[in-house]
Amino acid sequence: MGKTFHKPLALSDQVTHYCPGCTHGVIHRLVAEVIDELGIQRRTVGIAPVGCAVLMYNYFTFDFLEAAHGRAPAQATGMKRVRPDLVVFTYQGDGDLASIGMGEIIHAANRGEKITVIFVNNAVYGMTGGQMAPTTMPNQRTTTSPFGRRVEEVGMPIKMAELLAALQTPAYITRQTVIKPKFVNKAKKSIKKAFEYQMAGQCFSFVEVVSTCPTNWGLTPVEALRWAEETMLPYYQLGDLKTPE
Repeated sequence: MGKTFHKPLALSDQVTHYCPGCTHGVIHRLVAEVIDELGIQRRTVGIAPVGCAVLMYNYFTFDFLEAAHGRAPAQATGMKRVRPDLVVFTYQGDGDLASIGMGEIIHAANRGEKITVIFVNNAVYGMTGGQMAPTTMPNQRTTTSPFGRRVEEVGMPIKMAELLAALQTPAYITRQTVIKPKFVNKAKKSIKKAFEYQMAGQCFSFVEVVSTCPTNWGLTPVEALRWAEETMLPYYQLGDLKTPE
């Protein structure tokens, strides 16, 4: 009988450090599967963020760089301009990208840098203890908003995909999720398309992935999946927001 499921070559043999129910592992696997399928392992460079995925270079078998907090798009820009033959991507959370890195991501997208950005949106700062993030939902409780996010004080959650899609520069902007099996294949197709646009030298590409953080949400993994579907998806709607065509 043929083997239908195997570990991607782009993934290394490591025991995960992520919390139970965290969806970073699923997204890592999708990235690795896409790299295998495209045959680009030997010319791919990832930029690791500051956040829960700060050690993600341990999980892959291709080259990585480590960026200062929020600066991954700048580092990716430099790498891609010096070596346009490489496939360069950043992998960032909402604190890294939408807070301290807001200026970096907007200007990289506006310049049309030929890089790919994987943006993991779990509505909270993960690694540093569950503080309120730019993407935290209205009334969502965090360690720095124990009474819930008060939008009259701090504003509504920022929709990064919509924000970048409003720029005039051609780009591929999409939002997907991995909270249910039926969504996982769509997320993988979007990640693959994002890499293909880069390989064709066509445009900046951005894949937002709505994710879970059971530990900092104070929920079980199953409860977290349900909360993301019921609370986040109505606000962070899935689908392509912009294509270069």
